[in-house]
Amino acid sequence: MIEETSTLTEQTPPPPVREWPALDLAGTEFDPVLAALMREGPLTRIRLPHGEGWAWLATRYEDVKLITNDPRFSRTEVTRRQVTRLAPSFAPRPGSLAWADQPDHNRLRKAIAGAFTVGAAKRLRPRAQRILDGLVDGVVAGGPPADLVARVLEPFPVAVVSEVMGVPAGDRERVHAWTRQIISTSGGAEAADRAKQGMYGWIAETVRARAGSTGEDVYSLLGAAVGRGEISEEEAVGLAGPLQIGGEAVTHNCGQMLFLMLSRPWLLERARRPEERGRVLDELLRFVPHRSSVGLARIALQDVRLHGHRIAAGEPVYVSYLAANRDPDVFPDPDRIDPDRAAGAHLAYGNGPHYCTGAVLARLQTELLVDTLLGRLPGMRLAVPAGDVVWRRGTMIRGPQTLPVTW
Repeated sequence: MIEETSTLTEQTPPPPVREWPALDLAGTEFDPVLAALMREGPLTRIRLPHGEGWAWLATRYEDVKLITNDPRFSRTEVTRRQVTRLAPSFAPRPGSLAWADQPDHNRLRKAIAGAFTVGAAKRLRPRAQRILDGLVDGVVAGGPPADLVARVLEPFPVAVVSEVMGVPAGDRERVHAWTRQIISTSGGAEAADRAKQGMYGWIAETVRARAGSTGEDVYSLLGAAVGRGEISEEEAVGLAGPLQIGGEAVTHNCGQMLFLMLSRPWLLERARRPEERGRVLDELLRFVPHRSSVGLARIALQDVRLHGHRIAAGEPVYVSYLAANRDPDVFPDPDRIDPDRAAGAHLAYGNGPHYCTGAVLARLQTELLVDTLLGRLPGMRLAVPAGDVVWRRGTMIRGPQTLPVTW
């Protein structure tokens, strides 16, 4: 129980509300505002650029794990109010796993679970490898230098997610354009809303067209589940949207991980050893600041005491997986990349019921990308000084915009 984490019997005064602006950070720099909040205490309060009011923020590893597993903190309640947030627009849809509490969460997840199992990933692996080999063949044929983002890191996850989802080849480019705009913090609410309307309208048509399908792709699974009356069409659309966007995270996370390897010869040397590669990738997943600010909030359904503070019923609470992954009590010297560290499991894919649905798929793609690029591009290195690598701006998911390499 969360109360057991508090060593105080008296309520302490609430911490001050800290403004957290939308910083446009480049490189793999850890957010300085988040770092300051971590130093300030295990439980702080924040105000983000959009929405209303303030929210609690938990940054310690054990607190993050507790809150994300505690049914007293609801995601569904967030959909009924304007919580302080980073994103300019907020229009949660019925069916979205991100906003579902139990038992609805399990009911919805069951509809698409078959596409994201370990077995499904094993069956997908040869097809994904062929897609990747075709992209890298083009890079090798063109010769150095090459931009890994444009040539491999963007098209590969888009193609793999499209395979898993069942997106027809002729629709993939416009679906990708919609997902890029949705995760962008530039262009304002109007641009994001247009992209969402376009993508969700397309998803509804696709699910409707696959009613009664026996296919194994996500849209066929959703169409069949709607046909059986297990979920509504509206829920199917809400389920599919975030899954469709998932490829963007692989692009940016792998971009950061490769940049770190290519700008640190000792780390690249360790990653070249097959027996060490898994440890390197896992440590980089812990280390990379894969997003800006925080993710999605929860609402306390009843009063909860944590570290001497009373989180009152109805108050919003954020957790930071980035901060939890830098908790020095769990990861000694957390700002140092150390593939040999003996520490707890990182929370890069989340925790609890909302653990990333596509984590198995993301791991598969990451392993294939690193294995193939290191194997096919001997002596791969940055084609420009590390400081000249251009990073994405105005996006909630961080990563390099270009990654020029030679070999």
